[in-house]
Amino acid sequence: MTTPRNPGELELLVKSGIPLARAMGLRVAEFDGDRLALAAPLAPNVNDKGCAFGGSLSSLLTLAAWGLVTLKLGEAGLDADVYIGDSTLRYLAPVWGELHAEAFVVGDPWPGFLEALRKSGKARIEVEAEIVGEDGGAPAAKQSARFVAIARGAPA
Repeated sequence: MTTPRNPGELELLVKSGIPLARAMGLRVAEFDGDRLALAAPLAPNVNDKGCAFGGSLSSLLTLAAWGLVTLKLGEAGLDADVYIGDSTLRYLAPVWGELHAEAFVVGDPWPGFLEALRKSGKARIEVEAEIVGEDGGAPAAKQSARFVAIARGAPA
């Protein structure tokens, strides 16, 4: 498997390789080179109260952040596996409609991250992700996560 180089390839990889993403109805909504937005309908992600299930929000945030790192590696022509190392998640408000997650990084850590992967075969990066609030207002959930990339063929 090679690292996806565009949003269409990422969506195919996620839907074919992660059954949960398929069940959630996940789709890539937008990628502008700096931010990746994923979306999923409420119906397969609803809880007993009629709003979005917390596990679905967590999964969508993690997949958005993972997807952003994966796409940036693909754009750079690097083939690597991406893993989540740790994360902190805060639920701030219920989500009553379609789920939208946006992942981004603060500052410009990409050059150092990519160089570290090229040199040592491993690199770490911090990624932020948010569930967009109702009508584009305050975020409904926020995640800060650290990811590690390991070049395929590099020693673990």
